[in-house]
Amino acid sequence: TYKILYNDATAMTGGQPHEGEVSVPEIAWQVHSEGVKKIVIVSDEPEKYGAGAGLPSGITFHHRKHLDPVQRELREMQGTTVMIYDQTCAAEKRRRRKRGKFPDPAKRAFINDAVCDGCGDCSVQSNCLSVEPLETVFGRKRVINQSSCNKDYSCVTGFCPSFVTVHGGNVRKPKSDVAANQGPMLDLPEPEAVSTTEPYNMLVTGVGGTGVVTIGALLGMAAHIEGKGVSVLDMTGLAQKGGAVMTHVRISDNADDIHTARLGAGAADAVLGCDMVVAGSFDALAKMQNGSTRAVINSHETPTAGFTQDNELQFPGDHFKQMIKENTGDNLVDFIDATKLATALIGDAIATNLFTLGYAYQRGMVPVSGAAIEKAIELNGVSVETGLDTFRWGRTAAFDLKAAEAAAAPAMPIVEELTTSPTLEHIVARRSDELVQYQDAAYAERYRAFVAHVAVVEKEKGKGLAGLAEAVARNYFKLLAYKDEYEVARLFTDPAFMEKIKLQFGGDYTLKFHMAPPLLARPDPLTGKIEKMEFGPWMMKAFGLLAKLKGLRGGTFDIFGYTEERKTERQLIVDYEQTVLRLLDGLTTQNHSLAVLVASVPEHIRGFGRVKQEQLATAKTREADLLAEFENPTPNASAAE
Repeated sequence: TYKILYNDATAMTGGQPHEGEVSVPEIAWQVHSEGVKKIVIVSDEPEKYGAGAGLPSGITFHHRKHLDPVQRELREMQGTTVMIYDQTCAAEKRRRRKRGKFPDPAKRAFINDAVCDGCGDCSVQSNCLSVEPLETVFGRKRVINQSSCNKDYSCVTGFCPSFVTVHGGNVRKPKSDVAANQGPMLDLPEPEAVSTTEPYNMLVTGVGGTGVVTIGALLGMAAHIEGKGVSVLDMTGLAQKGGAVMTHVRISDNADDIHTARLGAGAADAVLGCDMVVAGSFDALAKMQNGSTRAVINSHETPTAGFTQDNELQFPGDHFKQMIKENTGDNLVDFIDATKLATALIGDAIATNLFTLGYAYQRGMVPVSGAAIEKAIELNGVSVETGLDTFRWGRTAAFDLKAAEAAAAPAMPIVEELTTSPTLEHIVARRSDELVQYQDAAYAERYRAFVAHVAVVEKEKGKGLAGLAEAVARNYFKLLAYKDEYEVARLFTDPAFMEKIKLQFGGDYTLKFHMAPPLLARPDPLTGKIEKMEFGPWMMKAFGLLAKLKGLRGGTFDIFGYTEERKTERQLIVDYEQTVLRLLDGLTTQNHSLAVLVASVPEHIRGFGRVKQEQLATAKTREADLLAEFENPTPNASAAE
């Protein structure tokens, strides 16, 4: 079987068109004339291949969601088969939309983080970096970065009821009104001029598709305006979008003094780390020299590609910071969340890199004048006023960070404050309040009483050790507050949901909900998986009615409670209570850490439907292994053995 990807562009090297503008019908006719036995076309828009498509007879058309069964069918066929996968590269779509050369659907995906269970199935289905982690008081959830979203919508197929699509309207730029009215400081002192009698070397690091190359181009033009010699070398690799990008910039009074474009080991005088992961990579660190390299690093935790497949992946921010400090010196590096500030002040995360350049300039790390950089921004001709404001806001933040943060504050996302080390009392109080809303005061009291019992026994047997009561407080709550139909309805009717929608979207829009109700949804005939259904705005009224019926939960008249999924969720609560009591019976200072691990197993049971079933099976296996070790500890081997 030959798989031919038709993505409408040579996207790996920047979106150039195919030579000769070859089309899908032409490819199909070619392989047909060469005697291929079976030809299929898979596309995100199979409906466009109708009777007038000019294709050979016998070709079948399939939606991309059926890619796997189609491949399996072709695998079993004797002889040569061909699958043509037709879908314009998502990054190329985004480029063309910005230029007005590609349809831009008035549709956006949004995740209700209160409903989201953090299972990560949306990331698995889409493999998209715009689906980012969102850390909340109830654990890690998901959020869609609207600034980088390619409108592929495959994330919506993730088996989760938290997805909403917003039709019509527009993305509201989260630009601070204070920032818009006040503007950046214009009367800033000029930093001390950087000498370029010898070549001055700068390394700009970041992620492809965010404008790293543009920063190098602006610096090159600014140097040219001032009559200086300059070389700019972009190290973008083949897959630029979302991959590591490094731009080497060398500026000198005399162009003849620049003998190579690429920076050598330890040669960087300044590093603009627009992305901390790339700035902390081996290649970037190798260009730094302790005691002489100065750096400005964007400390924003932008997820890497590994996050799309590993839900547990933790961002190693502290590690990268330490590595960068070791290669520059503590007093030579500034860490600033440029993404958060630039987004709040300008209204778009794409402003991050230019903001970082402005910050570095005011810190005296850029060997061209601010006037020359602003002239280069004007000559670039793209969003000139926004570009100038961004550069100036970066300078303002370097001069008076508190003033920039104060201007940005009104546009910061409304997120419940995360306490770094919350006390047991704080954990229990917050979750008790939630359980009252979930069911009633008696349900919350059941939770508080059980956690209190654990805390008493841990104090008695743990001899000063802590962590078990906190683990039970978090995980027992998670099991008690399982997200059934009543709870999902309550979370959608919570005013906080519509407030988040209004903060992110403006204009005339309607909402559609994507769910798989157990009494209505049916399995896909080819994949066998339950398919989600789309529901219109009227669902908000249905949610309102359903939320009021939460008192039926678990009772005789709970029609949803008879499904296997709901029975399993109720049983998990009982099983967890029994497991924790077993832990308390056998608790010692030696096995305390194992007890915490056992009590924390439910945090690995996330999602809905089939996703939850898969994670439950894995979690139960882990729990059994940990319990076996807890109750039958392996004797410590002696040194002689």
